[in-house]
Amino acid sequence: MENSETIASGATPLTNASAIVALAALAQESRLAVFRLLVQAGPQGMAATKIAEALAIAPSSLSFHLKELAHANLVTASKTGRSIIYAANYAGMNGLLAFLTENCCAGAPCCVSDSHLLKETTT
Repeated sequence: MENSETIASGATPLTNASAIVALAALAQESRLAVFRLLVQAGPQGMAATKIAEALAIAPSSLSFHLKELAHANLVTASKTGRSIIYAANYAGMNGLLAFLTENCCAGAPCCVSDSHLLKETTT
């Protein structure tokens, strides 16, 4: 289920278009929940049936959401026996994070601390 528009593959930098595809895929409640669950599951991933059970998503809806996440290069799929195992694509995730923070703090070491973020969100 790898798509030809790669978010992060070592030498290929993220483009604006592929960042928009990834952000759009995550900008939906069920897809965000699926992606976060797969990140928590680790590289071994989860079978689609287990994802559906854990998140109470109908299999037909889950299939659509997984397709969108795969198109955005945020999840991978591999067949194991009769099951399809989905896993977070950590390279894609890290590529998106790198793209979003590429020019953070004008190239200086990051000037935004965790405590600064907490103050910003609580006020």
